[in-house]
Amino acid sequence: MKYIDLRSDTVTRPSPEMRKVMSEAEVGDDVWGDDPTVNRLQERVAGMLGMEAALFVPSGSMANSVSILAHTSRGDEVLMEKESHTFNYEVAAPAVIGGLQVHPLIGKSGVLEPEQIESAIRPMDVHNPSTKLVVLENTHNRGGGKIYPLDKFAAIREIANKHNLAMHLDGARIFNACVATGISPKEYARHFDSLMFCFSKGLGAPVGSIVAGSKEFIEKAHRYRKMLGGGMRQIGILAAAADYALDHNVERLQEDHEHAQILANALASVKDFSIDPSAVETNIIIFEVNGSLSVQDVIDRLAEKGVLMIPFGSKYVRAVTHLDVSREDVEFAAKVAQEIF
Repeated sequence: MKYIDLRSDTVTRPSPEMRKVMSEAEVGDDVWGDDPTVNRLQERVAGMLGMEAALFVPSGSMANSVSILAHTSRGDEVLMEKESHTFNYEVAAPAVIGGLQVHPLIGKSGVLEPEQIESAIRPMDVHNPSTKLVVLENTHNRGGGKIYPLDKFAAIREIANKHNLAMHLDGARIFNACVATGISPKEYARHFDSLMFCFSKGLGAPVGSIVAGSKEFIEKAHRYRKMLGGGMRQIGILAAAADYALDHNVERLQEDHEHAQILANALASVKDFSIDPSAVETNIIIFEVNGSLSVQDVIDRLAEKGVLMIPFGSKYVRAVTHLDVSREDVEFAAKVAQEIF
């Protein structure tokens, strides 16, 4: 049976063309700084984001971890949204590795108001941890692929400047936001001290993320990458795939957004599902399961017909469109959901 895999955009596989450039990549030992392909990629991304330097890392979680560590000291406090990837899915790394206190704030679809940020900043007092960093996410995974409004970033930046805080953006799916809005990566990045994004999600590379910031910040992040076991050797093979993804797989993200709308509209027609298709802004669809159905019922019955989704809490299911899912696949998945339920 052919499965239409909507569990995540991380399940994408490198195309034959991507594999070809990987096999032909010029490589060296990156721990010594000798891999020309990854060096070029890092320079390219730094320029794309308007930042001084960039660092290739194995994963998005490591990108966030090295960034948070580079901006803080043990005993500091970090502000982030309660449903953020860093708070929910990165194994308490800020606390375990960094000795940091995370202060989670409740947003709307992952978006925080500037006033929430300012009111959460600790006054200078011997009893308090020092608030040092704000971490935001764009697009927001648990917010259903929500795009963070640019004006919110600008307003939060003003508050951060006022209180001498650093800002880091988990931009794992930043290009989904860019394609949907027409806002450039550089325009998003200018509000932050550091920004990371993933090559291994919608861009379709097999491995890798990258973090960018000032030269001083990247020197610190590089040291933490080594500490966490992220010092790699001939990684030009992976950097070549990332470079190919930037050349070929950015603008096509619009197709994923269109496919998500098709699926969201179909799911909205099922009486025991709750979803507002107008709230689906990019490639992530989250719908609520009502009535006598359980989430596991929905997952299992779809899988029997060749459609894979994942539970997203006790009442919700998530589906994610990506480059390995065609329009025909999405229409089939939509039809299956309507027919079964």
